Amino acid sequence: MEHREVGALVRSAVDGDAAAWKAIVEGLGPLVWSVVRAHRLSDADAHEVCQTVWFRFAQHLGRIREPEKAGSWLASTARHECLKVHRNARRLILTDDPHLLDRVSEDGSPEQSLLEAEEAEARSESVRRLWQEFEELGERCRQLLRVLIASPPPSYQEVSAALDIAVGSIGPLRQRCLRRLRARLEARGAT
Repeated sequence: MEHREVGALVRSAVDGDAAAWKAIVEGLGPLVWSVVRAHRLSDADAHEVCQTVWFRFAQHLGRIREPEKAGSWLASTARHECLKVHRNARRLILTDDPHLLDRVSEDGSPEQSLLEAEEAEARSESVRRLWQEFEELGERCRQLLRVLIASPPPSYQEVSAALDIAVGSIGPLRQRCLRRLRARLEARGAT
């Protein structure tokens, strides 16, 4: 499906057009399945992931900022859901060995839990300061950096079209914006 066609269908689906929703599912369903199959999940997990992806898409349908890129959104969501299934599968170990079932928890000591919580709080504070300084950058820098950190990353041609910046200026502008952000963080002792 072409980006413009996808965008028009998404906008129609937001307005409640069931035929548009059906066309989206039929047109982009194979994309979702190909991403899921590439992760080699069991049939049951693959079906579950696909249902979850479409459910999340329906939940966020009205909030998708770039309806033309719904295919990218679906593919990215499918990949994240597949990885979540893989992570959860590693945690689950089936056994009937009573000795394994009676083992002491591996969660660690209370002291270790406290240290980990303090480290997580420090990381959270660093991230909060980073975003606070980010918000103090100029509008042009914020726009560019937000677009460049999108997943999947857009091409420089897409960035150029979206922000009306010459392709050759994107890299140097990005470097200047990141230098400004780093300087602001260093000035506040938040490196």
